This record gives sequence, structure tokens and C-alpha cells, in this order.
Amino acid sequence: MSTREIDTQELVRRHRPTLDRAAETIRTREHWSPYTEDTTAYGPDGAANGEAAHRRSRGGHLGLGQPGRDGVVGPSPAEGGERSPYGGELGISYDHHDPAVLLPAMRAAIPVWRDAGVETRAAVCVEILARINARSHEFAQAAMHTSGHNDVMAFHAGAVHAQDRGLEAVAYAVAEQTRLPATAVWSKPQDGAAPLTIGKTFTLRPRGISLLIGNGVFPTWSGYPGFFASLATGNAVLVKPHPRAVLPLALTVQVAREVLRGAGFDPDLVCLAPERPGEALAKTLATHPDVAIVDYTGSTPFGDWLEAHARQAQVFTGKSAVNSLLIDSTAHYRDMLANLAFSLALYSGQLCTSPQNLLIPRSGIPTDEGHKTYAQVVADLGDALGTLLADDGEAGALLGALLGPEVLARVEKAAAGALGEPAVPPRAVVHPRFPDAVIRTPAVVALDAARAEDLATLSAEWPGPVFFAVAVDSAAAGIELLARTARERGALSAGAYTTSPDVEAALVNACAEVGVMLSLNLMGRWYITQSAVYSDLHGTGMNPAANAVYCDTAFVAGRFRTVGVRRYGGAG
Repeated sequence: MSTREIDTQELVRRHRPTLDRAAETIRTREHWSPYTEDTTAYGPDGAANGEAAHRRSRGGHLGLGQPGRDGVVGPSPAEGGERSPYGGELGISYDHHDPAVLLPAMRAAIPVWRDAGVETRAAVCVEILARINARSHEFAQAAMHTSGHNDVMAFHAGAVHAQDRGLEAVAYAVAEQTRLPATAVWSKPQDGAAPLTIGKTFTLRPRGISLLIGNGVFPTWSGYPGFFASLATGNAVLVKPHPRAVLPLALTVQVAREVLRGAGFDPDLVCLAPERPGEALAKTLATHPDVAIVDYTGSTPFGDWLEAHARQAQVFTGKSAVNSLLIDSTAHYRDMLANLAFSLALYSGQLCTSPQNLLIPRSGIPTDEGHKTYAQVVADLGDALGTLLADDGEAGALLGALLGPEVLARVEKAAAGALGEPAVPPRAVVHPRFPDAVIRTPAVVALDAARAEDLATLSAEWPGPVFFAVAVDSAAAGIELLARTARERGALSAGAYTTSPDVEAALVNACAEVGVMLSLNLMGRWYITQSAVYSDLHGTGMNPAANAVYCDTAFVAGRFRTVGVRRYGGAG
């Protein structure tokens, strides 16, 4: 244990207004964030300093001083190192650790943290987030060069919105841990005798070690809810990052350990566990008897494996999603096309909320420009994409880079007609700053729901810039297909454009039944892919896409338990 450098009571006083406002916001669901999206608010040289910090990290070693070091991971991809989707290796190496040494050290760090109390733990978590926020430009660079985010998304989802998700989890954790009083006196009247009095105490106990299995798409945005929910409820957190995106979570662990050490807590409460190629470390750790909580966002097969095999742990999963959007009718045809084109292009369709299946009645749709046939809608969408992405510089800034060769293979398969009739062909984009980046505009494939082979295609997940314009018999048939796909394959978002109250009502009911968030008639600068922290719930736990929600009470309540003590005749 290190010498205390941070006064925890001062932390509590300093961060209480932020925690109070977060608690109020998750109740009202209004717009608020303590972490500004304004990139200039981080100093006149903030962006340059963040980029310089990232450049300094390249080719170096990021050591954290954890116990059980038994080698290194990286720096080359063959040794587990990262390669930027924009071109070039990061060349960063990380310490590898023996779980037989690391896990006992983490377990030993829990009691003092547990006994520090809810307020102190929450304040330390907010301090960690505040220090991460101060380095937002550096975290954005890490997101960009591991996950292929464009500049804006890297700063938003890779930095400030991820921080929002972390604070949201802390706010929920505080609310749930303070729901019961610490002490109580129970008194029951007795006929002809003194009341029966029992003094009671309620003591919080964390579950133990929490394992965060990071993903390569949104390592911080998807990781911070579980990370901070577990830490705020008194658990230790072991972070097993995705081999393709170690840096964002390694920086997170670095900051967390610095704050914990400075506040007088054992930094081994938070540790990093990068893996060697082929090691399958996530399986080893997830089934270890010391691991009591597992957070995972990624592919369905591994999520299913965790749910089946990590039986000793409370497992929270977010898995694959096949999202659908019904185009039934609109009074703003051009605005609809512009909004939809942006949604398809954003981050090359690699978002878990991207609408993969566009369901369009084969007879066409009514619009403010008159009736549009199915073919016209698809062609006009292609034109909107072409206009939006005509300039390579602007296209690269919106699309970002493809995550890996498997994504490119899917695009090429769509372009070659292997998935169906190519309706909008993709094209290669040359990024003006990163000529080695692999970037493709969206490919739109025409499918027909009446064909069994097309149904099989649209029922699978195709992450990346591959979308299907699906001809359906009617709006009702489209709603039925949307619901069936969500129920059987999982969905995190559903959308629709309609002017019909009956269609809207049917959609609302269908989406409620299968547990998927519905976005109706979005226009302007709000898109189906976006999720407003503190207001929107990400996932419902009601379909195969996820068994957990960012963020609700169930997401935090299972991370700790309450133990009662009863004392006859005494105060609690």
C-alpha cells in the first residue's frame, strides 16, 4: 500500500455535485453531461498534445507494475501487438501476467476498498473519470488507431461518451447501494407486554473479482459501464482487452491505478491482462473460481459460451445484433434519405446499432414527392450516399477505416453479387491523411423476403458497410419480419419511417414485445445509431442481442449483496 496523496474526503466534497446531478439526470432522463464534446475546451493545444502523447506511446512499453509478470505481449501483431486500421503497427508492448499470482493479489486488495464506503468509492471513480477526461484527446487517438474510428467518433464514443457511460454506472451503483438503510430498529407491539424490538444492520459485500472482456470496436464505450459499476460496488476489476485494441483500456487501467494509489488504496484493485496470440486467456479467466462477475460485448458464439460455461460468475453480455428499419411512408422524402444515408455511412456500418435490413414494401411508398417504387427508393438512397460521400476527404472523415480483412471480405462478397443483386456498389476511398487505410463506401444489396435464400442472408449479421434493401409484401409483413429477426437473432435498435398511426402503433407494440428500442421518423442531425447517455437505455435484455442493459438497476444490483445482522433488544 502506498502513502496517501489524495484526501478522499476532499474528493467526496469535490465530486458530490457531479454525482448528485448524475443521479437527478438518470431520474429525469434529460440532456446533461459533465464531459463536453467541444474539442477546444481541453485547451488550445489539447488536440496537438493528445496526438503527441499518442505518438510517444508508439514503439514503447506500457508497464503497470502489476504482480506476476512473466513476459510481454507485442510489440508486433505476430506477438499480440496492435496494428492501426489507418496503417502501420503501433509497436507497443505490454506486460503479461500469471493469473495464479495476479488474482490472489487482486482479491487481497478488496477488503480495504470494500470498507471505504459507498461515497468514497464513488468519489474515487469520478476522480478516475475526471483524469481520463483531461486526456480525452489522447484517448481519442487510441480509439482511432485501434478501432478505426473517424476523428469525431473517436472523440465522442472513444472518449467523452464513454466517460458518460462510466459516470452513469456509478450513479446507478450509488442509488442501489443506498436503497437500504445501514441500520434500522424493528419494533413489533405485543399484547400485554413490552414491544418486541430487534436492532438490525445491513452490510454491503461485493461479489469479488470482476472480469471485463474488451472488444475491438468500442473498447471504452462498451467497457466503462461494467468497469465502473463493478469498481463502485466494491469489486476488483481485471481487464482483458481485445488483442486488436489494447491501448484504450491499458490507458484506462493506468489512470485508475494512479488514482487508487494516490488515494491510499491498493492499485491492484484494477489490473490489465493482455493475452499472447492463441492463448485464449478470456476462457481461462472467465471460468476461474476467483472471478465472480464477467462483462462481455462481442460476437454471439463467445457470448453464448460464456453464459454456458462461466457458471460461477454473474455474466453480463452484449452480443451480435441484426437491426432492421421499415420504410413505409414519409412526408419528408429527401430529409429521410439524407438521414438514412448518414446512418449507413457512419463508421462504415460497424456500429452495433447500424440498421442492416431496410424493409421496403415491394409496391413502393407514398411520399411528399408522390408515389415512389421500391426501385426508386433504392436508387435514390444510392444517390444520397453518392452525394454524401462524393469527396474522398469528407468520406474518409465519416466512414472511418474498416476494422480488419474480414470486414473487407464481406464488402467484396456483396459487391460481387454473392449475397444478392448489388443495388448500390461500394467504392474504395483514399483517405488524404492515411493513404494506407482500407475504406469502402456502403454496399447495398437488393433482397426479396419471399425468397428463402434471401431470408437466410438477411437473418445473419454482416458487420461493416453491407446493407440489404429487402422487398416485403406490406408494412405489416415488414413489421412481422422485423420482430421475428429481433426475436430469433437479436436486435439493439429498430427504426421506421411512416406517416400512418396504425403502422406506428403496430411497430411500437411489436418492438415492445421483442425488446428493442424503436426510433421513428428521425431527421436532421439525430440518427438511429446514436444512444443518449443518461437518457436512452442501450439494450433491453429481452432478445438474444444482450442479457444486460446500459444502464439500469439490474446492471449494478447483481454486483454486490447485502448481509443482515439482527440483535435482540438493541439498536442496529
